[in-house]
Amino acid sequence: MASNKSKYIAATLDVMNTYYNRPNLPIGVVRGEAVDMEAPQKWDSLLVADYPHDIKNNEEANDALKLYRKILAAQPDKSVTIVTVGFLTNMANLLESKPDEYSNLSGRDLVIKKVKNLVCMAACFNNEMGTFKEFNVVKDAIASKKVFDEWPTSILFSGFEIGVKIYTGLPIANSSLTHSPVKDVFKRSSPLDPNDRNGRNSWDETAV
Repeated sequence: MASNKSKYIAATLDVMNTYYNRPNLPIGVVRGEAVDMEAPQKWDSLLVADYPHDIKNNEEANDALKLYRKILAAQPDKSVTIVTVGFLTNMANLLESKPDEYSNLSGRDLVIKKVKNLVCMAACFNNEMGTFKEFNVVKDAIASKKVFDEWPTSILFSGFEIGVKIYTGLPIANSSLTHSPVKDVFKRSSPLDPNDRNGRNSWDETAV
């Protein structure tokens, strides 16, 4: 579920789900206050232009908070691992949520009942970095602080210092594979940032 409001984010997720034969996987987008930013390397807009998808814009996607509550309510107790690879907006909203048609529990109590672990690509725990403001934490710092202070289950962090050392993308970008959204992203987007000349740092992948 997306925690920012990039106008292509829901459609991009639908491209990937459709390509990998999971077109019915639900997609949610944060409503209300959220970080609003575009992708300077165009990884989202190029996929939307070149690959089939049903969701055309964020308005056609689910409300991420309602989707979280609906899915969690239907799961066995203490069975869910949530993985966040972006801002913590949705997690903060979940903690603050009230009982609804899906559960008579508050958000915090719903998390306690259904979630066993939160895995989070956020922060940096390497003292060699000095004072370092990690992107996922600072872009919605209020949400980050709320989650770090109040999340009621264990949190496993995959810090900046882990993913920054692992590079992804060049082998598939240089392969003979055709009609692949993953290849297209690495081949066409990586050259737009000189920091990606050796491949893309694997922050999200290490969390997953």
